[in-house]
Amino acid sequence: MADPVGPVREPAHAKINLFLHVTGRRADGYHMLQSLVVFADIGDTIAAEPSAMLSLSLDGPFGDLLEVSADNLVLRAALALQDVAQARMGHRPGAALLLTKRLPVASGIGGGSADAAATLRALSRLWSLDLPKAEMAALGLTLGADVPVCLASRARMMGGIGETLTDAPALPEVWMVLANPMRGLETRSVFAARDAGSTSPPVTPPPGFETAGALADWLRDATHNDLAAAARSIMPEISRIETALADLPGALYTGMSGSGATCFALFATRNQAVDGAKALRASERTWWVEAAAMHTLDTASP
Repeated sequence: MADPVGPVREPAHAKINLFLHVTGRRADGYHMLQSLVVFADIGDTIAAEPSAMLSLSLDGPFGDLLEVSADNLVLRAALALQDVAQARMGHRPGAALLLTKRLPVASGIGGGSADAAATLRALSRLWSLDLPKAEMAALGLTLGADVPVCLASRARMMGGIGETLTDAPALPEVWMVLANPMRGLETRSVFAARDAGSTSPPVTPPPGFETAGALADWLRDATHNDLAAAARSIMPEISRIETALADLPGALYTGMSGSGATCFALFATRNQAVDGAKALRASERTWWVEAAAMHTLDTASP
């Protein structure tokens, strides 16, 4: 095993569920899902430097909303990988971690899961661990259902409780505007508010979409988000966000990501998305609004 390297930085891209179907529930209570997951080219950042001890610092626009505590997903990921490193190296390596938090907290775009995945990637590099992808994914699943898909941060069809990842259809260039009311929404509360017996059948996407409009048409005709109604019942402002996004010039499709409250609109061009975000920021000054391209590179690739 090579000597430790550093410092390293890893992006934690925002995760967007273009649709989310609840397809059933396991005997242990976990919900079975199907989703087309994509990533935006905005997000948080994890930086890691060699250190004798393990530590975490926070900065960024939303850093002061988090705590360095035992349930912090970044620390949980670091401690889990420390266990693996100890088994392989015979000691527990340290690291000084810095999370730059740019995404709203509890916002349905995988911020915590993406941060955990970025931590696993950063520390694997820092500590020169060469874990097989399957082992990394299994370790990620112990931290959260969305962590495995966030490890590569590229479009995937996600099934099961998050552990079943298959190739996504070929996707065109797509831009999006993301909007959040700057209020957190707990996933557990949203699941509790939905009709527990309601499920949706899985869908089979076509092999690919040639245009952003074709993708939007399929999403509108064949899919939905099974958690959206429950999220709106807890936070009615979500409906206003969806309407505001749908009214932006050039908006092709609007939906809610994950369990909310972040919503998105899809656009064919960068200018449409950037102009839309600028207009929405001007009219809704209390919302978090960002324009972003769909991220297409595999973060885990060399």
